[in-house]
Amino acid sequence: MKRNYKILLLALMLAFASCSFTTKTFEDPDKDKLLMQLITYVLEEGHYSPKEINDQFSENVFKAYLDQLDPFKRYFYASDIKEFEAYKHKIDDQLKNQDLTFFNLTHNRLLQRIEESQAMYREVLSKPFDYTIDEEINTEYKKLAYVNSKKEMRERWRTQLKFSAIANYDDLISQQENTFSDKKKVEKMSHVDEFDSEGFNQNVLVDTEVKSEKKVKKSLTELEAEARKATLNSLNELYDYIDERKRDDWFSVYLNAIVAEFDPHTFYYAPEDKERFDVAMSGKFEGIGARLQKKMDVVTIVEIISGGPAWKNNELEAGDQILKVQQDDGEPGVSIVGMRLEDAVKLIKGPKGTNVILTVKKVDGTIEELTITRDVVELEEVYAKSTTVIKDDKKFGVINLPGFYVNMEDYKKRNAATDVKLEIERLKEEGIEGLVLDLRNNGGGSLQTVIDMAGLFIKEGPIVQVKTTGGQKEVLKDKDKSITWDGPLVILVNENSASASEILAAAMQDYKRALVIGSKQTFGKGTVQTVLDLNRMVRNNTSGDMGALKYTIQKYYRINGGSTQLEGVKSDVVVPDRYSYIALGEKNQDNPMAYDRIDATDYKIWDHNVDYQMAIANSNARIAKNEQLKLIDENAKWVKKIRDKENYSLNYDTYKAALKLNEEEAKHFERLTDYKTNLTYSSLPYENKLMAKDSVLREKRDRWHKALSQDVYVEEALNVLSDLRSSYNIKKVVNNVKE
Repeated sequence: MKRNYKILLLALMLAFASCSFTTKTFEDPDKDKLLMQLITYVLEEGHYSPKEINDQFSENVFKAYLDQLDPFKRYFYASDIKEFEAYKHKIDDQLKNQDLTFFNLTHNRLLQRIEESQAMYREVLSKPFDYTIDEEINTEYKKLAYVNSKKEMRERWRTQLKFSAIANYDDLISQQENTFSDKKKVEKMSHVDEFDSEGFNQNVLVDTEVKSEKKVKKSLTELEAEARKATLNSLNELYDYIDERKRDDWFSVYLNAIVAEFDPHTFYYAPEDKERFDVAMSGKFEGIGARLQKKMDVVTIVEIISGGPAWKNNELEAGDQILKVQQDDGEPGVSIVGMRLEDAVKLIKGPKGTNVILTVKKVDGTIEELTITRDVVELEEVYAKSTTVIKDDKKFGVINLPGFYVNMEDYKKRNAATDVKLEIERLKEEGIEGLVLDLRNNGGGSLQTVIDMAGLFIKEGPIVQVKTTGGQKEVLKDKDKSITWDGPLVILVNENSASASEILAAAMQDYKRALVIGSKQTFGKGTVQTVLDLNRMVRNNTSGDMGALKYTIQKYYRINGGSTQLEGVKSDVVVPDRYSYIALGEKNQDNPMAYDRIDATDYKIWDHNVDYQMAIANSNARIAKNEQLKLIDENAKWVKKIRDKENYSLNYDTYKAALKLNEEEAKHFERLTDYKTNLTYSSLPYENKLMAKDSVLREKRDRWHKALSQDVYVEEALNVLSDLRSSYNIKKVVNNVKE
């Protein structure tokens, strides 16, 4: 209550303090200045760990902002940067005085350079590229220096455009080779059918042969020209979107460069962005069902929404980068590299039932073209679901929990904790002897559901400690003495298990109530944010919609006093995965808040009859011998090598040889998808009744069970569960003898 009162007081103070300012804006509207005033005030007064807005802060904003405006270093010249540097240590002062001089200078210069660059890229693409020359491009653009002259700028555009075009060139050559390879197959089939087929079939094939002969093989010169044209079309489309950007859009980039200095989860939502955020929070997802994030200049998949079109398609995954978007209408694809995230989203979204074709750079560096049918995410697949499985003559339960969801209007109507409790009760009716709770890729959600869910596994006690702005600490406890599941428990996590998932895993680990199995550590997000509608901060506003500000107000701590911030939750059993060597998680974000500790709270370790150390030792021994996990670890190292590559040849023969080498190396890992266990999963009786009337639900469960039967991580979690159950029996017998 005290925290809410402080926010209310803050809002009222700023509303009254800005009355004279809003009167002024009525006469001379200046929304940008008002936004600067609102945002800096809220962050200085309300952020959990406010930064001092000084010269160092100014310098950090200066660099981050310019990196976002020109990530490929192909707009600004060194002379521009030198001119901008006069403001390098003045941004802090300009923020305090609502001075827009630096923004105006950079904004106007950027528009000027963008206009100049249009003539430059068109001129470069009007002439053929020579792919026989030995030259390279370094794609680590952060390391590039700004150019000093138009000659150098043209050369930068040339190499970057040649790199884009060489990929198109290779695609066209490959397509032509495949086309004429297919033609030969058709001709061979026609020749055979003259002797052993009926006339109808023969005529069909001969007709196919005649049609194929009409295709004329193009020269390399023609293909090179087509490749440049494809690159030109993509750039023209991109610049059309750039031309549509308003001053407000560019100012949002500036504001977010400022607020991101506080921490990576603090973000300004312009009115249009705020509307999308509200839709996302409501749980209604349209389009392909994936959460996207712009990293540098590339749109990256950060989460696949369970139940959505991308999830059903089963080809996209977190970490994939979307390079092009094409509508299913025959028009060429549009490059979204460098495009605003919101504009890219507009291209990807569309009416239910329509197709979108995505050119995707996969996590392993390969390029694929995927067709996804747009739809609305089916919310049922966001909810908890369970299954049973027989392992070592014991029946175990598996619960998959995609998120800590809650009905925002009525907590009792539906929430993750209540649903998981119901699934456990159903599993107990089936006679399970152990439980796996799968929190992989669970990005978190409602804090209250975590408290309630943890209470399903312990009698009572603290679950998490929370510190708010100002340093006040609160211990959140489970006060319900009932226990829903007191048997062996394994929690399965990965690098994308975040926030609420980490709270639950950490609490169960601290109580020694469960073993945590998975990646080396979870995501490492130990903070909580609130979203403030900035329109509520200003009375008599005449400047239009001000958008919203998301900012950090709390920090979580484990009951043992440690923080999940940066460190995440360390697994008791570490299992190799394909992301093992890739920089993921909070610690790899820009400006993450620091890790720290506070005093532990009082809690009592679970009084159990299981031998955790034996189970951990057995698991580590199995993992060391598991050929599938060895191959996964080998693949993870290869993926890192591919992703870390910075230099690429612009000589086609060398470029092609490198691609072929990658393809050959990738074949070594194709057998990863062939892995199968001898485990069979079964739906619960209540679902079997539902599936008898719902074929769609049956297809979903069949697909889930098939995925589980190929999942080496769930298999090992069940192995550990079996060890825990056996040790429970042994210790129980020993205890009975002593008694």
